[in-house]
Amino acid sequence: MRKNLLFLIVAFVVFNNLYSQELVIGEERVEPGIVFIFEGAIKDIVYPKSINLDENQTNVHIEARVNWDLNDVPKGTPVGGFVPYLKINATVTNRITGFKTFVDLIPHINLVDNFHYARNISLPGKIEDLYDVEFNINPPGEYELSFHKDWTRDISSVLFEKKKFNYKKISFTDIANATRK
Repeated sequence: MRKNLLFLIVAFVVFNNLYSQELVIGEERVEPGIVFIFEGAIKDIVYPKSINLDENQTNVHIEARVNWDLNDVPKGTPVGGFVPYLKINATVTNRITGFKTFVDLIPHINLVDNFHYARNISLPGKIEDLYDVEFNINPPGEYELSFHKDWTRDISSVLFEKKKFNYKKISFTDIANATRK
C-alpha cells in the first residue's frame, strides 16, 4: 500500500513537471469570486496558425487562467468553472531597454488547463533579461453579457470593474528555454 502511494505521488510530480511546467507570474481574486492566475508557459503550436505566432518565433505562451473560485461564489455559479467573455491584454516591458510587447489574450483550450486566455509572444529583448508585466482585464461589454434581475439585485449590474495588475522583475528564462517535446 505504501509503495503504491509513493509511486503515485512520484508519478504525479514527474508528470506535472514534464507536461505542465509553467511560471506563475501572479494570482489575484476579484469579487464576486473570480480567480485570475497569470502564467508564462512553454511555447506551443496553436491553431489556427493564421492568428497565432509560430512556435519558432515564440519565446513564451503567456496565459491568464480565469475561473470561479472553489469557495465563496454566488449561488448557482459553476465552482471552478471558466469565466468567459473577458477582454484581457498584457504588456511585457524589458526592464533594460524599455522595449514593449503588447498582446491581446484570446480564448484557448488544451488538455492541461482547459479553457484559458493566452497568446504566443516574442519577448522584447533577450530571454535572460528581466521584464515587467501588466495585465489589463475588462469585463464583458453590455452587448456581450446580459444580467438577470436576481443577479443585479443580489450581486451587481456589472460582472466586475476594470482591473489592472502589475508584476515586476519577471524572469522568463527557464520557461523560454523549455520545450514541450
